[in-house]
Amino acid sequence: MKRNIILFFVILCGFVLQTTLFQTLSFGGISPNILIIITVSYGFMYGKKCGMVVGFVCGMLMDIFYGSVLGFYALVYLYIGATNGVFHSIFYQDDIKLPLVLILTSDFAYSFTCYVLLYLLRRRFDFIFYFKHIIVPEIVYTIFVTVFIYPCILLLNRTTDDTERGDNKVV
Repeated sequence: MKRNIILFFVILCGFVLQTTLFQTLSFGGISPNILIIITVSYGFMYGKKCGMVVGFVCGMLMDIFYGSVLGFYALVYLYIGATNGVFHSIFYQDDIKLPLVLILTSDFAYSFTCYVLLYLLRRRFDFIFYFKHIIVPEIVYTIFVTVFIYPCILLLNRTTDDTERGDNKVV
């Protein structure tokens, strides 16, 4: 129960950071996707089911506040969470390389899916422009922010795991 409450506040804080602070720190209209970082991290750390739930909640927040069709972002984030949950079996807490690769791949998949379903179907065919000016800068900015956010999420989850197991060691 405690983990679920903490998870809810992590998602809420990530959403608020993504839509307020990082919107003001955007470069050329590009801001990092914090909700992708959270979805991938929880899917990777706790498995497919947790990744799906976190992805769905993150996507619903995006749909409610910014989406034109209810459920579009929820479905995209849900699939991203489920896909990253598959890698739970090779989760190693002290390794940051695999989470960075997963977040990079997931952010690319998210941006490409949004391009195909939101722009390409409206006959906007300039993928090279979209790729160079939106997808790549967002991926780079998201990876840069991941280097700082992922260790915080990992520390929070370690602390929660230790508390649930009853370990009261001071680290």
